[in-house]
Amino acid sequence: MESKDVEPDLYDRRCGSRQVLDRIGDRWSVLVVLALAAGPKRYGELAGRIDGISQKMLTQTLRGLERDGLATRMVHATVPPRVDYELTELGRSLLTLLAGLRAWATGHLPEVEAARARYDART
Repeated sequence: MESKDVEPDLYDRRCGSRQVLDRIGDRWSVLVVLALAAGPKRYGELAGRIDGISQKMLTQTLRGLERDGLATRMVHATVPPRVDYELTELGRSLLTLLAGLRAWATGHLPEVEAARARYDART
């Protein structure tokens, strides 16, 4: 849809940029990328680190990150086979952005919780 002469339109559902935004803004993708920030992790390590993620969702998220070039899956020829996941250079380029989002979320949590309480009291 986009050409080099046309600015991507995130509000158009067919926009490729919107699909990328959907990936990097997804809750599970954010948590997986942050979990991989320190280096390669095995599937079980990721599952143990990310509370509440189902096996199906973790598998789908890892596949999506791999498809979009944000993570790699490395299979080691051992018995049993060992599989590690790691961020690519493209995936690592997200870390500064996600660190800012994480800092905002944790830094403003009391304000958000207070706003929720006020809203809930009115409804």
